[in-house]
Amino acid sequence: MKTITLTALYEMTFAPRTPVIEGLLYSGTYLFAGSPKIGKSFLMAQIGYHVAMGIPLWDYPVRRGDVLYLALEDDYSRLQSRLNQMFGVETVDRLHLSIQCRTLGDGLVEQMEGFIKKHPDTRLIIVDTFQKVREVGNESYSYSMDYQNIAALKGVSDAHNLAIVIVHHTRKMEANDQIDMVSGTTALVGAADGTLLLKKKQRTDTEAKLLIVGRDQEDQELTLEFNRERCIWMLACAEKEPLQKPIEPIVRKIAEFMKGQTQWSGTASELLELLPDPDMKANILTRKLNVNVSVLYNEFGILVTRERSSFRREITLTRMEPEERASAYENDDMTINDGISDSGHVMEKSSFSS
Repeated sequence: MKTITLTALYEMTFAPRTPVIEGLLYSGTYLFAGSPKIGKSFLMAQIGYHVAMGIPLWDYPVRRGDVLYLALEDDYSRLQSRLNQMFGVETVDRLHLSIQCRTLGDGLVEQMEGFIKKHPDTRLIIVDTFQKVREVGNESYSYSMDYQNIAALKGVSDAHNLAIVIVHHTRKMEANDQIDMVSGTTALVGAADGTLLLKKKQRTDTEAKLLIVGRDQEDQELTLEFNRERCIWMLACAEKEPLQKPIEPIVRKIAEFMKGQTQWSGTASELLELLPDPDMKANILTRKLNVNVSVLYNEFGILVTRERSSFRREITLTRMEPEERASAYENDDMTINDGISDSGHVMEKSSFSS
C-alpha cells in the first residue's frame, strides 16, 4: 500500500477540473435514467449538440469540445430525421455519431481511448443505452458486475477529464428516494459520479422534472417543458440557483495582479512581495495556489504551473483567453508530482505542461 501525508497532498499541483456544462454537468461518469420513451434520447442529442457547438444550454454556460454520441438503439436514418427536426441542417463537425460499438467486456474502453486519442478535445461521451454495452457475469446483473461496469467507464472519464453520460431505465416501483428508482443494483448509482433522473407525472405530459445529483455539485431539480414541434426540451424553471462557492481573498489578489500581463514566473516568496498586504508565509501561499488551481483557471482564466530545479521551485502564472483554455491540456488530470515512491514520498516532475 502506498500512502502520502496530508502535507505531501497539499504540495501536489493538479491540472484544473473544468465543467462541461457549468452548474449541471462536470467531468465524471453519470447515469441518466428515465422511463422508456419519455424523451431521454432527445435530451441527450440536445446536450451533445450544445457541447459540440459551444453554445449555452438554457441559461448554463457550455465548454465546447468534441462529443461522441453512441446512439445504439437507433439507425442513421432515424438519427438524421431526429437531428434535422431538432436543429435543422446546420452541420457540426464536433458531434460524432455511431450506432454500434463493442461491449464493456469486449473492448469498448479501448474503442473510447482510440477515439479520444484521435480527438483530444473530447468533452463528452454519451452511451445510449447502458443495456447495449453492459457486461453480464455468471450471476447475471450482480452488484459486483454492475460496479465493475461503471468503474470501467469512470476510469476513462477520470483519465481524460471528460463527462460520460450513460442512458438507463428506471424501475416501475416507486421509491421514497427518487434515485432508488434507477433500475439495477445500488452499485450503479454508488459507482457513478452523478445521476440524472427524468420523470413525468403522466406519460402524456409535456412537463417533466430533471433531478441532478452529483459528488462534486449541489443537488438540483429543473422543471423542463417538451416542445413537440421541435422535439427539444425547454427550461421552465430551476428549483434554485447553482451554489456559488466563495472565492478566497488571496485568489482575488492574484487575479488582480495578473490583469494587464500575460505571464509571470517566480517563487512563492517573490509573488508574495508583489501582492498587496501579504499576510501569509510562502509555503501557505503555495498550498493555497495548489488547492485553487481550478478556481483560478475556470473563474479568471489563469493557468498555474510549477517547475522545480535543484536551486528553486518556480511558479508560472499564465493568463489565457477563453479560446486558449480548451486546448491547454491534452490530459487534464496530470499532476507535477503524481508519482509516489514505495516509501510513500512524492516524486516531483520537472514540469506539468503537456
